Order: sequence, then C-alpha cells, then structure tokens
Amino acid sequence: MKFSIIPVTPFQQNSTLVWDQATLQGAVVDPGGDLDLIHSTAEQNGVTIEKILVTHGHVDHAGAVMDLAEQLNIPIEGPHIDDTFWINRLPEDAEKYGFPQARSFVPGRWLDNKDVVEIGTLKLTVRHCPGHTPGHVIFFHEPSKIAIVGDVLFQGSIGRTDFPKGDLPTLLSSIKNRLWPLGSDVAFIPGHGPMSTFGDERKNNPYVGDKIS
Repeated sequence: MKFSIIPVTPFQQNSTLVWDQATLQGAVVDPGGDLDLIHSTAEQNGVTIEKILVTHGHVDHAGAVMDLAEQLNIPIEGPHIDDTFWINRLPEDAEKYGFPQARSFVPGRWLDNKDVVEIGTLKLTVRHCPGHTPGHVIFFHEPSKIAIVGDVLFQGSIGRTDFPKGDLPTLLSSIKNRLWPLGSDVAFIPGHGPMSTFGDERKNNPYVGDKIS
C-alpha cells in the first residue's frame, strides 16, 4: 500500500491518498477541503481516485466529500451510521468555522466494525472506534502495518471529547480495545500532526499510555 498525506483546510487536517501500487487505483480518506491539492497529488502519482473513505463527520474531515464524489462520480464509504448527526450539520459547521460551503451526504455504504473496504487489490479492515464522535471508524492495512485513525489518537495526545456526543471513557476504550490489539509495530496516520506508532504511544502518551492504564 502506498500513501501520501495531504494537509487540508485551515485546520491542517491530514487527508490521505491511498493507492494500490499494482493497479494505481486509489481512495481519498477524509477529503475535508482543498480538492485542488488532492487532485494534483493523485496526478503526480498517476493514481486514479475510485472512492472516498470517511473516518467521521466533522467538517475538517468531511466538508468536501460531496463535492469530490460529484466531480469524479465515485462512491462514498463510511463512516459508521452513528455519525449521521455530524454529517447532517456539515453546512452549519462550515459556516460556523469559516470553511467554504459544505454539503451533507449519505454514503453509499455505512461501515461497521470488522467490515472490509477494497482499493484495487488492497483490503483494509474497519474498526469502529467511537468516543471522539459516535460513528468514528479507522482503516487498517495489515500487510503494511499502517492504520489511518482520524481523530481517535495523535502523537502524544488523543481526540477531543468535549464536542456534542463525545465521550472520554468510550474513546479510551476504543483505543485500548480496538487499536492496541492491532500491534505495537503498527504505524498510524492521525487526523492532524505527525505519524507515530501504537507502541510509541503505549510507552509515552500521557492520556492513554500503559503507565497510566
């Protein structure tokens, strides 16, 4: 699996272009905005974008989902249906935070725990990881030991839970019971900031490291 991290929106959200090196078929995870950057990254790598994957419904992650889906006539997969609340308020949140106009959407496929999404010959496993939002999902490519985790976990931090429908105990449970079992050697792409590994976070993360568990 090949990938390119593309920071987008004023929030510098890590949209990720993921592709199958054999077929050059790709997917965009969390196209929150700045679609010109996403298109140019795909072109530079010779990738054909064939679907959109969404970790959760916050505007910096999902604000341009509908626009990209219409531009390329491609399907949307994710998040979990419990994020309908957030997707429905995308227009309101875009105005609130000074984003370009955003539209709500209904994905062609809602995702649930242990579902599989395909990108060319690649298969990514879904883990439902609520807490930051109720319908948050992450994507894991086991052969590459790479996870795309949205706003569940960051280098040295965890996702906020002070937004509507956020819940700290649920988030901590998601991290410990849905992320850690994937393996300490797994590298992850967070929704913001630099990559890290689950092992490093278990050692050093002040919110969810093993020392405080």
